Amino acid sequence: MMTLDVAGDILASGLKLVLIISLVAILPSLAVGLLVSLFQATTQINEQTLSFLPRLVATLLTLVFTGKWMLIQLTDFTHLLFQQAALLTG
Repeated sequence: MMTLDVAGDILASGLKLVLIISLVAILPSLAVGLLVSLFQATTQINEQTLSFLPRLVATLLTLVFTGKWMLIQLTDFTHLLFQQAALLTG
């Protein structure tokens, strides 16, 4: 039977998974953006492509290297949801 505790646990685990996956994708872009900003501040070069392209490349490389892991995490969570749904409905 679906209770508020079970629904809260499912929601909490889903939000935790979303946060972990989004942090894995966002943190490298933030780090590269910080490094590029420091470089631009020290050299006083204010070029838009200099700040955009390295972050884009870092994000794409992160998705290439961690995409399989992200997909596995999402499919595992989906399988868990379907298993719990089958158990909770009877």
